[in-house]
Amino acid sequence: MRIATRFVSRASASSMVVAAALALVGVQAAGQTASAATKEASVVTCTTANTKLTVTEAARPINHLLLKATNTGTKPCFAYSAPYLRAGADAQSVMAWVEESTPQAVVTLEPGQSAYAGILTYSPDGEGGSTEKTLGVFLADKKGNAMDQEKTLNLPNGGVFFNSAAAVTYWQDNAADALTW
Repeated sequence: MRIATRFVSRASASSMVVAAALALVGVQAAGQTASAATKEASVVTCTTANTKLTVTEAARPINHLLLKATNTGTKPCFAYSAPYLRAGADAQSVMAWVEESTPQAVVTLEPGQSAYAGILTYSPDGEGGSTEKTLGVFLADKKGNAMDQEKTLNLPNGGVFFNSAAAVTYWQDNAADALTW
């Protein structure tokens, strides 16, 4: 009888240790979930108010520009989708997005970090075209819609030629990926 009692006591003790460990893991997981939710809530959308935008000519590939968005705010921000771009003040539509460039996740910019979008300005396959001096940039919200604040940038070299093949990539976390499309 004594052996059976010892066995039951040890089994009960082991069960209590396992239950305590599982409870601790559950508390930690709940804390991590709450922490992730809190972090998610503290990330804002990248806007023209909290993001500095610049455009430069890319050395390679030819016929490409590089759009850079740098978080100038104090909180991390999400660079959603791709920028909406208008080549020239008289552009009646925005450039197409390069769908193949969609990243696996939304690009998150910590304060001081940058996201990049590659811009194909023209292709021999495109039609028409003109040299433009400015680039209108609208950033996207969480749903992928253009936000109402446009930022107008001066294009390098006093102007850049665009034709109907012009397109822009989704935001990437590095310049090399933005220029592969």
